[in-house]
Amino acid sequence: MKNIVCLAFLAGSLLAGPAFAEDKSTSHPDAQAKPMAAPPAGTAMPTATDGAGGLTMANSATVKIRFITAKPADIMSSKLVGKTLYNNKNENVGEIEDLVIDNGKTVTGVVVSVGGFLGLGERYVLVDPATIFLHQADGSIKAIVDTDKDTLKNAPAFKYNKKNT
Repeated sequence: MKNIVCLAFLAGSLLAGPAFAEDKSTSHPDAQAKPMAAPPAGTAMPTATDGAGGLTMANSATVKIRFITAKPADIMSSKLVGKTLYNNKNENVGEIEDLVIDNGKTVTGVVVSVGGFLGLGERYVLVDPATIFLHQADGSIKAIVDTDKDTLKNAPAFKYNKKNT
């Protein structure tokens, strides 16, 4: 049996705060440092802690682009969205529709569709990511929760529209 990876670990290692590679740009020691121009009014200016840990809402980019390298344990959100959610009895209990990301840094919820058939009667619930476990085997990922269909069907509804931004 291969590793079971907790989504909380994923959130912590992948989405909560990606590690940024060191800036390898060349600079000459005798070159004068240019002060950074102030952003337009109404633009969020990241602080030393803001720029290093996630997405920032702003009118323009105020931090130079940096490139990173994904680690083998990292999982892309595109591999999770649309993934069938199973319980411990290997029963299909829902489907992962989306991820809720708090302040551009931390995955705080997983939108799951439950019930319905071919989109009719479907409803959404918001699940704590720490309660979803991922099993990776043979190049595919399986999402697992410790619950049953009835518990998900009776969970508080989450108002979700895929087309809303």
